[in-house]
Amino acid sequence: MSAAANMSSNANAYLRTRVLTATPEELRLMLLDGAIKFCRQGREALANKQWEAAHNGISQCRDIIFELLTTIRADVDPELANNAKALYSYMYRTLVEGKFEKDLGKIDSVIKLLEFERETWVMLMAKLAEERGQRPAGGTPAKPEERGPLSLQA
Repeated sequence: MSAAANMSSNANAYLRTRVLTATPEELRLMLLDGAIKFCRQGREALANKQWEAAHNGISQCRDIIFELLTTIRADVDPELANNAKALYSYMYRTLVEGKFEKDLGKIDSVIKLLEFERETWVMLMAKLAEERGQRPAGGTPAKPEERGPLSLQA
């Protein structure tokens, strides 16, 4: 096995273990991190007229947003669930329009919303940990651009 293949295999094993041992809150954070990462990649490729890479990044982001949208539980707080669904639907639609129209402004607006959602989610995780008398897992999770190569591989 080549060194690159071995490294990729190790990264995949690490990610698989991380996903399987994560709390539901941590899984949602990983999805948000992935959405931000792929949206940035798609945006960069779109700006550079690398159409296939733009399609791949934006499509992966779109798929994650769809996952976030479809996993919202309305049984806990129906009004909050409806508001969250409306936000994710807006992001999904804006992402599709931005890709189709090659509109970097629309892609940027989705990135900003995802980053805001991530910040809010990290604050909620910290509050939940405090209420449970725990420290947040690993402190404040790093932003996607601050993490090493083992974070959510493409």
